Amino acid sequence: MNLLRKKLGDSKKAFKTFEEILEEPYSVIARDAAIQRFEYTVEAVWKCLQVYLTEKEGIECYSPKSCLRDARAVGLLGEEELVTALEMIDDRNLTAHTYHQEVAEKIYKKLGTYSKVMEKLLEGMEAKL
Repeated sequence: MNLLRKKLGDSKKAFKTFEEILEEPYSVIARDAAIQRFEYTVEAVWKCLQVYLTEKEGIECYSPKSCLRDARAVGLLGEEELVTALEMIDDRNLTAHTYHQEVAEKIYKKLGTYSKVMEKLLEGMEAKL
């Protein structure tokens, strides 16, 4: 349980920095910073979810997408949220290519939606502690 609390705390800190950058006015620098924060926040949240599923639900998952599907199965996400979350992982995997302006813009435009999904996951896990 201590590991889960630590992961949840780390995820919430990462999420806060992600939320802060989304409030900044658009610029290429803000966009790139937002994408960087998106990357590390997704990593923190899915790894927290992995620990949560193991410790609280007895479910072992080993990849972001399998953990998100399991989150849906235990009621942390609805069906539409799951679809968005799976797209979020695809976009996270594309962030290595944000030197292409079109890719960076496409991902940046979705960050607000992805923020809501991550917030729901964090709130859901915290509520069940």
